[in-house]
Formats: sequence, structure tokens, C-alpha cells
Amino acid sequence: MLLDQVERDVKAAGLPALEWYDVLWAIEREGPLRQRDLARHMLIARYSISRLIDRMEGDGLVARRICPEDARGALVHATPAGRALRNRIWKVYDSAMRAALAPLTDKEKAALAALLFKLG
Repeated sequence: MLLDQVERDVKAAGLPALEWYDVLWAIEREGPLRQRDLARHMLIARYSISRLIDRMEGDGLVARRICPEDARGALVHATPAGRALRNRIWKVYDSAMRAALAPLTDKEKAALAALLFKLG
């Protein structure tokens, strides 16, 4: 339910789906990634990643480059436009998460974080 609210807020701000954010955030955290490795960082079916990267590349947000370790594969890099979009999405994402968690006390937030960390 929480992610549904975040998704609605992101969409209302005229920004793309959270999957786009996930791609850009994974690349920012890990550096350029092969598509198969990128899929492991996301809550998206592996078979969908290629189409998603195609759309993002078409919008100039990511670029595929030859992978030096695997000539058959490509590394997905974020472009400056992709990094800027991730920052814009984050502002909405952060605000939506803060609003959703506002009813919790600091102690409850800490307990929730500990439980989620344990599951992750």
C-alpha cells in the first residue's frame, strides 16, 4: 500500500514509473550494470528489463556500452539526464514516504526499519 501511494504521487508529479527510479538508483549505487545484474536489484521480472531499458535508452536516460569482460553483453550506464531524473523522482518519493510514515513514533519507525532490515 505504501509503494502504491508513492507511485501515485510520482505519477501525479508527471514522472515515470518507479521501475525507472529503481534502474537509475541501482546504477548510481553499483555503477554500470549488465541487464541481468540490474534485474537482481529490482522488483521486476527479468524478462521485462530489456523492454524497460529500451524505453529508457530511447528517452536518453541510460546508454548501453560494450562490456569489457563479456563481449556478448552490454553495460547499462546512466546519462546526465538519467541522473537528473532520479533526483527529481527522489524528491517526490522521499516526501511521500515521510508523509506515509508520519503517524509512527520515532520508536515505531526504528522498529519497522529493524524488521525490514532483518527481512532484507
